[in-house]
Amino acid sequence: MNTVSIIVVNFNRVNLLRDCLRSLAGQSWKEAHCIVVDNGSSDGSAEMVEAEFPRTKLIKSTTNLGFCAGNNLGIAAVEGEFVALLNNDAVAEPQWLEAMVREMQLDPQVGMVASKILVAGRPGVIDKVGHGIYWDGQNRGRGSGDEDRGQFDTEREILWPDGCAALYRKQMLDEIGGFDEDFFAYADDADLGLRGRTAGWRARYAPDAVVHHQRGATMGKWSPERIRLIERNRVWLAVKHFPLWLLLLNPVFFLMRLVAGAWAGAKGEGEAGQVKGIRAKIELVGTLLRADLEALGGLGKMWSKRKQWRKRRKLNDRQVVALLQQHQLSLSELSKKLA
Repeated sequence: MNTVSIIVVNFNRVNLLRDCLRSLAGQSWKEAHCIVVDNGSSDGSAEMVEAEFPRTKLIKSTTNLGFCAGNNLGIAAVEGEFVALLNNDAVAEPQWLEAMVREMQLDPQVGMVASKILVAGRPGVIDKVGHGIYWDGQNRGRGSGDEDRGQFDTEREILWPDGCAALYRKQMLDEIGGFDEDFFAYADDADLGLRGRTAGWRARYAPDAVVHHQRGATMGKWSPERIRLIERNRVWLAVKHFPLWLLLLNPVFFLMRLVAGAWAGAKGEGEAGQVKGIRAKIELVGTLLRADLEALGGLGKMWSKRKQWRKRRKLNDRQVVALLQQHQLSLSELSKKLA
């Protein structure tokens, strides 16, 4: 049997963490152990783990390292063949781990496996089933906001899994490296996934690996900090991975997406339709502008990482574009659907 290390990164979410760990204790796949990385919580999270889950390996950080560095700490302590990630605000069904391992075992070139992630508290509503991407670097979970009618109940190739609930082959992580800690949080799984795909690894989706995710529980769905990180990291993702001609067109595709979102929002559709009031809309635009300025300030570092990775990747620019096109998100999906 294949040994799995399950990493859960936590910051001040003691009650959510407890539910998460209870779900992991009930997994059908027994060749697994759990690692909790606590990012300097002040709500008793670490003490709860020690008291209620003594078999769980606890790694304590004195500061909030974020999702990326926190997971990298956990990955450094991994001894198993596979590495599973689960958000502290997610609860896994008993077959979750086993379903992902079985999918991974089918092909040694599969380096990543995605879960069926449902929205907690909204029965039958999909959060995501693997990721797609738009030409400006914006990425989103497939099926986000859709009713689960069985349309995603078959195994399939995906672009990459969402880091909320995923399985990675340790061999792949050793080859391509862990999370880029400059991202801190959001789009970090996209960067890791694209490094894996362009290095020649495959990504699959296991429909029987089901988790229930409390969306936005970590920062809040409309938190300015969350929106800032998503927008900044969108730009950095494109800089690191897109061919130069596509990167030069990034502002054009970004503007097209903004116009489509604004038009949908004016009709009360999509995520933009949830932003109510002129003041809220102005604050949102201001957050996006500040994020883009921050992204521009980090272009030098990202360009250096781009050059380093291009020396190591196995896909050429034409193959990268074909991969993105195969998993392309439409403007309609991005602007009209609720994530």
